[in-house]
Amino acid sequence: MSAVVGSRRETSNNTGGPGTRRGPLGRGGLYVLLVVVGLVAVIPIYWLLSASVTPSGEIFQFQWFPLHWVWDNYPAAWVSAPFGRFYVNSIVVTLAGALIQICVAVLSSYAFAYLRFPAKNLVFLIFLGAMMVPGAAVLLPNYLTIANLGWVNTYAGLVIPGVGSVFAMFLLRQHMMTLPGEVSEAAKVDGAGHLRILWSIILPMSRPMVVTVVVIALVEKWNDFIWPLVATSTDSMRTLPVGLLMLKNVEGFTNSRRRPTPRPTVCGPTTTAWSFATSSRWGAVMAATVFVVLPPLVVFFFAQRQIIAGLTQGATKD
Repeated sequence: MSAVVGSRRETSNNTGGPGTRRGPLGRGGLYVLLVVVGLVAVIPIYWLLSASVTPSGEIFQFQWFPLHWVWDNYPAAWVSAPFGRFYVNSIVVTLAGALIQICVAVLSSYAFAYLRFPAKNLVFLIFLGAMMVPGAAVLLPNYLTIANLGWVNTYAGLVIPGVGSVFAMFLLRQHMMTLPGEVSEAAKVDGAGHLRILWSIILPMSRPMVVTVVVIALVEKWNDFIWPLVATSTDSMRTLPVGLLMLKNVEGFTNSRRRPTPRPTVCGPTTTAWSFATSSRWGAVMAATVFVVLPPLVVFFFAQRQIIAGLTQGATKD
């Protein structure tokens, strides 16, 4: 009987079922989908880089390759606004904010994963509920708080309100709960304290997830626009995203109106059509945008393996 069952299984495996016949087709469809998604993600970045070296009058012709390469857009964008100061502010706010946020997330996630205290699960649920509150709802309370503390137009006002990240704490806590508890228990028997266990055991075992959280925090702080716009009122404290808006205002793109351009018609007099002014220096704006998006792209390029390892760790069986 067992031989018959085995022969039947072997026959069914050799002949191939519906899943086997659809295997290559399914993989091909998946590859096509990945290529399409990749193109959708890459084409805007390529167009941005291409437009940054294209004359402003040729940008909206949507050429795949610039007909005339113009490198003057970069120095023109750099001198149109104090981008050197914007870079310094963005670097300080990003590094300080990400560092404090990671420290808070690591300590809080370790507490929720390994420590015992009253109502721990309830407190964790309250933190998770805070993730459902939109950032716009706490924008005004945060501003009133830093205004009362005298932190407007200061690095403290830009950094401190964003140091708490429930999402980072949640990711690290969930990852720490998957680690083997025997290692930490053995360290406790040897007399190691919580900080020693965290620093010498938990963090090395959680390195991919920590790197993932660090990259997410860096990109989040670097690209933050609303809070630096609200918390600063002087050019000396602006960050790069806000500085990009200032460049658009200086060049007349944001607050100016589109002027009418006369266009002839086939069977009637000349009509008026609306188009962007040809004197608009969109090339400088594209070059300034490259200043903003280039650092996160470099970070993702060098940390992509750690990010993938951190997000997929524990998702597969050995």
